[in-house]
Amino acid sequence: MPSVITSENDRLVKDLPARKRFYSGISEDGWALWIGGLLIAAVLLLAFLSTDFKFASPLYQWSFANELGTKIFTSKNLLFFAGIGFVYAVLSSIAIGLSGGNRGKYIAGFIVIYILAVLSLLISGNKTINSYGIEYVVFGLVIGLVLNNLNLAPAWLKEAARSEFFIKTGLIILGTSILFTDIVNAGIPGILQALAVVIVVWFFALWLSRKLKVDDEFGVILASAVSICGVSAAIVAAGAIKGDKKKLSYVTTLVLLVAIPMLVLQPWIIKRLGIPEVVGGAWLGGTLDTTASVTAASQLVGPLALKAGVIVKFSQNVLIGVAAFFIAAWWTLKKENNQKTEKQGPRIVWQRFPKFVLGFIAASLVFSFIIPAGTTKQVSGFLNGLRTLWFALAFVSIGLEAKFSDLVKTQGGRPALAFTVAQLFNIFWTLLWAYLLFGGILFSAPDIE
Repeated sequence: MPSVITSENDRLVKDLPARKRFYSGISEDGWALWIGGLLIAAVLLLAFLSTDFKFASPLYQWSFANELGTKIFTSKNLLFFAGIGFVYAVLSSIAIGLSGGNRGKYIAGFIVIYILAVLSLLISGNKTINSYGIEYVVFGLVIGLVLNNLNLAPAWLKEAARSEFFIKTGLIILGTSILFTDIVNAGIPGILQALAVVIVVWFFALWLSRKLKVDDEFGVILASAVSICGVSAAIVAAGAIKGDKKKLSYVTTLVLLVAIPMLVLQPWIIKRLGIPEVVGGAWLGGTLDTTASVTAASQLVGPLALKAGVIVKFSQNVLIGVAAFFIAAWWTLKKENNQKTEKQGPRIVWQRFPKFVLGFIAASLVFSFIIPAGTTKQVSGFLNGLRTLWFALAFVSIGLEAKFSDLVKTQGGRPALAFTVAQLFNIFWTLLWAYLLFGGILFSAPDIE
């Protein structure tokens, strides 16, 4: 009898690691794909089942203090916040738990980070603050930085600070709003500017990093952040080269800190120097890092600037997938050119390719060519709201992962210097191409009335 019990126990012990190995084998990219895809599929299913269903999102916008009680902190609005938070907590905690994380600590930390993320959205939702173009990403970062740098963030809170995971999931949902029809409508100017800026600024930033003796791993991540679309591009690049997460956190902090003065100063410069509105919008779209920041800053300039800015930013965003492939291929062939790599060739490139980008591309293709326009219009606002909440979680987490002292201590502050100089080059280079392509110099000024 004891031998039977022993053999049964042995079987269970063997089976348990096998199950654990199966779930732990799912990467962060894989979980982001599952969660992002599940959310998109659920929203589409509801839309198909009820074409008249109106998706409602939480309200963040308010003008006066009395509206906090009558508009923001109503039972209905708080229920929206709580419902989305509950769904996010359940889905993400399943992924964290099955990946070997401490689910209890994660859930406790997630609740706090979610509340802080919502707080950042509510602060930026104030009409006065919003008029200055300062968006939630700034407030989320600052809240996280203050807690971390004043040593007010306990270990259980940092357990839930999963900035990459949150950004990756949000990026997959972002794909639903990157429609190829919008890129086509942008015409030659928008596409050419995106290519001219991304290619030249990327290589300039990498060259400058090498000149300043910044290692190539750092250089690739910061070059991608400067040239394409900030934090999202940095995470894609880090995934493509399997980069150090500390270096990624360093770069993402720089991206958001440098973006603050740009959000305020660039619209002011456009008005002060009398830069044509459409040119100014194209300039903002090529230099600011998120569609939300482009929208906020462009609105300070005018409606033409808003349209031009969004067109250029969409054109750059769609390059994320292309950039991921080329960065993975370049890094593999140039930096790991040994016998093993030569034999495996494309297989190594595929292994390094950040798989969550496939979700971004798939979502974009599905919504561009398969989902009816009416359904897209029905669900777009709600999906954008879901994506914004994932991003808000990410930016609070970035602050919780970053230390101000690291900006100076890491490699003597040279990466920070390289990033800042590269961003200045990006600002002037993009302004030149905005004039050439949207100012009627190389082509007729695009008609985006």
